Amino acid sequence: MTMMTMNPRSAYRQSDVGGATGVQLVVLLYERAVQDLREAAQAIEEENIEVRTNSINNAILVLACLQSGLDLEQGGKAAKDLNHFYDVLRQNLIQVQFNPSELGIKHQITDLLTVREAWTEVERAEKPSITEPAPDRTEMPAAAAVASTALYGSRGSAVAELDPMRTRWKG
Repeated sequence: MTMMTMNPRSAYRQSDVGGATGVQLVVLLYERAVQDLREAAQAIEEENIEVRTNSINNAILVLACLQSGLDLEQGGKAAKDLNHFYDVLRQNLIQVQFNPSELGIKHQITDLLTVREAWTEVERAEKPSITEPAPDRTEMPAAAAVASTALYGSRGSAVAELDPMRTRWKG
């Protein structure tokens, strides 16, 4: 019988995912997409078509995963705006596949990092101490409340109509 050995980094990531909340999983997916796009930017610089293609394709798959988690029915305008963001980002990445541009990739990374920061705020707001009640989304920073509403719908959120994020994403 052979034992499977696991890369320490993969083992760490699996333990992260195993105990992660929904918001933490979203943040991890954003981090994966950013890592993929950084690899694609490096591949563009090195003129490595195979790595560029694989990295961008994986980032597109991560976006599909993020998009599939949106609650368009309950998430209101926030979910629709994120859905639009993912559509535009995917279109921009397909353009970069056909017309490789380091600058184009870097714009997409910047947009992903901006939205990821909103999810990070949600994650921080959802980490109450054991004795604290669950956070009231009306007290979250606006971008965090919008991101949380997009994922969970308007359950308990009085800020579903806030829209501080850009809706016209330019790559």
